[in-house]
Parts: sequence; C-alpha cells; structure tokens
Amino acid sequence: MKFSIKRTDNKTKARAGLLQTGRGVIETPIFMPVGTQGTVKGVTQQNLSDEIGAQIILGNTYHIYLRPGLEVITKAGGLHKFISWDKPMLTDSGGYQVFSLGDIRKISEDGVWFQSHIDGSKHFFSPESAIDIQRKIGADIIMAFDECTPYPCELDYARKSMHMTHRWLERCIKQYSETAPLYGVEQTLFPIVQGSVYKDLRKESAEFIASQNQPGNAIGGLSVGEPAEMMYEMTEEVCNILPADKPRYLMGVGTPQNLLECIALGVDMFDCVMPTRNARHGYLFTSQGIINIKNEKWKNDFSPVDNLFTPHYSKAYLRHLIHCGEILGAHIASKQNLSFYLWLVKQARKHIMDGDFDNWKTNILKQITERL
Repeated sequence: MKFSIKRTDNKTKARAGLLQTGRGVIETPIFMPVGTQGTVKGVTQQNLSDEIGAQIILGNTYHIYLRPGLEVITKAGGLHKFISWDKPMLTDSGGYQVFSLGDIRKISEDGVWFQSHIDGSKHFFSPESAIDIQRKIGADIIMAFDECTPYPCELDYARKSMHMTHRWLERCIKQYSETAPLYGVEQTLFPIVQGSVYKDLRKESAEFIASQNQPGNAIGGLSVGEPAEMMYEMTEEVCNILPADKPRYLMGVGTPQNLLECIALGVDMFDCVMPTRNARHGYLFTSQGIINIKNEKWKNDFSPVDNLFTPHYSKAYLRHLIHCGEILGAHIASKQNLSFYLWLVKQARKHIMDGDFDNWKTNILKQITERL
C-alpha cells in the first residue's frame, strides 16, 4: 500500500490524497459504505460501483465469521469473490461488535470469549485469531484487535483497556508478520488509537501507535455516545500526533457534519452505517437539506427526491413506498443517502485541491444541515 498527499488546505488540516492498494487506487478523503454481512444493505455491488461511486467498502469480521463462516469464504476464494466485488475492501477486527455484546462476552488478557447473538454458541477471539480470520476473509486493509471502551468510561478502566489494546497490537503485528495473504493480493494492517475521551490517554496511545510504524493508522472508540465537540477534540489531539504521511481512518463516524469537521482536522477515511440505517427509516440526506420522507408534507409533493442523485422518483412516491414497507423504498432511499455521502467527500476533495475548502465547508454545512 502507498499513500501520497496531493494537496493540503491552507486554513485547515484537510488533505487530498491517493491511497494505492492491490485492487485499485482510492481518492481521499473517502467514505466507505458498510457491508456488514457481505452486503451494503439495500443496494447491489453494481449499484455501489457504477452509480453510487464507492471506491472501497467495509466488511465485518464478527458477522462474516459467524455467517456464512470461514469455510465458505475460503472455498469461495475470499470475500471479494464471494460477493462479486473487485475493488478495495477493509475489514474491522470484530472488536467493536464484541464490545457491543455486553453481558454475553468476557474480556481477558488472552482475548475475548463471547456468545453468538444468533444461537448462543461460544467463541473466542484473540489478537492472533483476529489476524488469521481477516487473512481468510482477504480484505485489502485489515484492523488490529482492540477493545472499544464505552462512554462514559472511568479513567482507570480506560487506561487499563488502552494498555491492553497496545499489548494486543504487538501480538497482532507479530501474527501478521508471520503469516501471508491467501489470495495473491497484499493486505495492510492498521493499528487503532484508543483512550476514551481523556486527552492524556489519547496522546499516549497515538504516540504508541505511531511508534509501531505501520502503513496506516485508525482512531477508534469515538462516536459511541460522547458529545460531538468532545469527539472533535480527541480527533484533533490524535491527528496532531499520527504521522502526516500515512492515512488516518476515523472509525464509525458519522453524520455529514462530522465528516466535514473531521476532514478539516486531518482525517482521510470514514465509515458509518448511518446512510443506510437512516434510509430504511425514511430519513434522507439530500443536496438541499435533510428530509424525513414519512412526514405528511411530502404526501403530494411530486418533485424529485433530489435533482442530483434521485431525479426519477418523486418525494410523494418514495413516501408511499416507505409507508408501505416496500423493499424498493429502502433501495431508493439507501442509494440516495450513499450517493450523497460519496458526493460530499468528493466535493471536499475537489475544494481542498482548489484551495477553498474552508469557505466551501462553511457554506455547504448551512445548506445540507437544514431540515426541509
């Protein structure tokens, strides 16, 4: 993997870059649609590639491990072939999903015992097995195994968890260095900065992560319920420390405003389930503002959902589909929201390259955050 910065904004820390992987080049900043179980919900891989403009998608280690299982994935020749996706892919390590299981998981220095949310069966993830599983899945970028702390989180717990995540990282790097890709395409390991919302811990973690000298780095443990301003503060602290010549990935973030504010802080990569999850509930992001398509006001509005992304269907028709629970409604709304997100980061990149990102960000936020 190679990363090069083509332009840095004069007034902010926003960067426009190129991330080269074995399966293609990614223009940053970039948003990665989340394909939890081998599918970005509501859209096809062809939609993603040809219409929405996705350059990279995210797969979920925990879910793929449970269903369809590693035997199926390896027989298929990896997740790319299984789902018919030939562009880059990133997989998380399963750490966040294990964190979210709450009472049906037990964390120790060795790793995490957890119960499947599907059938209650018991499983064990360790730093080593997380690498091995991601080798079998075959993503281009794979993540180190970490513990994602909740919010709020006591300082003492956050510190102990962070140090354990660092020790786990060393084991991940060792396992990564002693194994090889299975499908003839290079895989790149990203470590993850933790430390909850404590600035001194974030600083310590970012310094440790940077010292490991991996090709890219991630920021985890944010967007878990903390106020947005706190998320920005932690992100800024970390971005000031992580090496500028390597891509920075802010995990699980977030709203369109979150993306633009964090791009301004120096983040290059994002993922979030929000576009598709909100779409299924009729909550639309458009180039003119935010629409709750379920509202009565759209019942007789026959204008396009969005002239840029969904010009062929009216607001009234999409409202009807969503109200009836028709699958087509979720499909149209998901394409709309994902197209908007990919357009937004593409526009951000354009304005970084043009040298007017800061002014553009101020103006576009007024437009896209208005509730219509």
